[in-house]
Amino acid sequence: MTDSIFNPVWPRWIADMHRLLGIRPQFILSGPIRDLFLIPLDEQYVLLPTLDGLWEALAMHDYQFLLVYDRIDGMRVHPNTPAARQLASRILNSDFNKGDPIPISLNRLPGFLRPLISANVRAAAVLDYASRVPVSFQQLTEAEHEFFTACEKLAHAAHPIMTAPAGVPLFNPILWLCNRENDLPSWFTLDNEAVHRLTIPPPAFEERRHAAELLAASFADHAQATADQQREFADSFAQLTEGLSLHSLFAITQLAEAQKLPLADVGDAVRCFKVGALDNPWKKAYLRERIQSAAEVISQRVKGQKPAIVKTVDILMRSVMGLTGAHTAATSSRPRGVLFFAGPTGVGKTELARALTALIFGDERAYIRFDMSEFAAEHADARLLGAPPGYVGYDAGGELTNAVRARPFSVILFDEIEKAHPRILDKFLQILEDGRLTDGRGATVYFSEAILIFTSNLGISIRDDHGQRQLNIQPGEPYEQVERKVRTAIADYFKFTLGRPEILNRIGDNIVVFDFIQPAIAEQIFAGMLDHVARRMADEHDLILHLPEPVRQQLLAWCTEELSDGGRGIGNRLETTFVNPLARALFHLAEDRQRRQITVTAVRLADHVYSVELA
Repeated sequence: MTDSIFNPVWPRWIADMHRLLGIRPQFILSGPIRDLFLIPLDEQYVLLPTLDGLWEALAMHDYQFLLVYDRIDGMRVHPNTPAARQLASRILNSDFNKGDPIPISLNRLPGFLRPLISANVRAAAVLDYASRVPVSFQQLTEAEHEFFTACEKLAHAAHPIMTAPAGVPLFNPILWLCNRENDLPSWFTLDNEAVHRLTIPPPAFEERRHAAELLAASFADHAQATADQQREFADSFAQLTEGLSLHSLFAITQLAEAQKLPLADVGDAVRCFKVGALDNPWKKAYLRERIQSAAEVISQRVKGQKPAIVKTVDILMRSVMGLTGAHTAATSSRPRGVLFFAGPTGVGKTELARALTALIFGDERAYIRFDMSEFAAEHADARLLGAPPGYVGYDAGGELTNAVRARPFSVILFDEIEKAHPRILDKFLQILEDGRLTDGRGATVYFSEAILIFTSNLGISIRDDHGQRQLNIQPGEPYEQVERKVRTAIADYFKFTLGRPEILNRIGDNIVVFDFIQPAIAEQIFAGMLDHVARRMADEHDLILHLPEPVRQQLLAWCTEELSDGGRGIGNRLETTFVNPLARALFHLAEDRQRRQITVTAVRLADHVYSVELA
């Protein structure tokens, strides 16, 4: 442990309560009240829950017991010792000696609080789960209204108590433990000087670091670690757990202990805890083997895009090695990888995303796609993240947050990102920087194990002086020229059109530019599509499809005469020129169960109608 362990400091909210015990009779404590807290005992820190921490703090001022109430169990004495129970029984004229909670209705509670706050013995009342006292903070029942009114009167009637001639007069306080301050009636909490509000903050870096020092023993090699290694562990653990509670840190170390993880694997433990999964596909031995041949495997699915594939695989290797954002001081909570696919339509951007999914996770069901043209409206972010409280759909959650919560290890594609409303792009800033989002219900969803892919057609076309769109890039231009024009268009869009250069900065140099489909590649794509048609014929109708070379060449010419729409355009043309007339011909063909082969002897275009001749 570091020297700071021997210079204990109380949590700020407890220290504030210490200072105010002589001038405030009631306190509302709100925030993460179910967390653990670093409490200094015997010149070292221990992790204690809220109630135990409060007791240790008040015991320093010679408080004798806490009277704890919640609406479910009733009333009990803390600590549950014979001396504390006997003293409480005498002061409150009730029998607490058995040690079991005493059921008590809300309307009877002020009768117990009244003698407590005026007793000539230092004691305090803790109203636990105070957020659940009112059924609805917007509309109190008559009994609830009378209870809060009685508590308000108690606050104004209370006075500091001197328990010893040389002592300091202090109140016997009532402590309300709430999730949120506004869970209690506003007329009770506001403009009431007798009631002091204390907000418990999330644990700061130093608190998380001290907790890390205490919890390090749960890791398998802690005893053998050097002082420098333990210090490095504590720093790393504190950085990785930004935004988490100390209770979460404790749970992470329990996970590490169960998995017998070494100190160096603290990052894996944190990541697994955040996404709620122990099995980490990124750590599978076979993944590195797959990536060794990733370029060749992907090239079988995505034709003619070697520069784009090479850059994508480089970024994937960085993701697998856990080096995303390694050049910055930021924590590893960012997404595993971020890619921005740009280029003409139909050149393989979506197919590459699917190929990556199959390569990494072995299952294309881990591929999650969002068409951002569906999120062009100002309030469309509610669909992604979930509606806020009080709005329709609040309980359903958001499409994005629900999907990532269900599949934290995934490839998430945001198709045509430029069509999304700028308000939604703000959400991506948080994802790219912090790797997390908070949904409409207040739950945090982590993207640290996902690869994010944005696609865009920016730079392919521009508007002329008359507002008409025309191609900015022509098929056949050198790739270097295509890449330069596309990158320039993307930069101009985020910097000048949106006025949001920070989004582009978060994406960095992860822009992958796809080229137009070249004629030779177009022929390969055409051939692959014809093979798909043939396989479907065999599967659906048990027929072998045969195309003589002249017919094949005619179809090739029709389907590849215009390549500006890429592979998707080739597919659309093949459907129009061949698949549709083939289906028409087969539909009207008399069923012949002895027939095993269909030969297309000719394809024709007459009067703007395509047809096929069969033999």
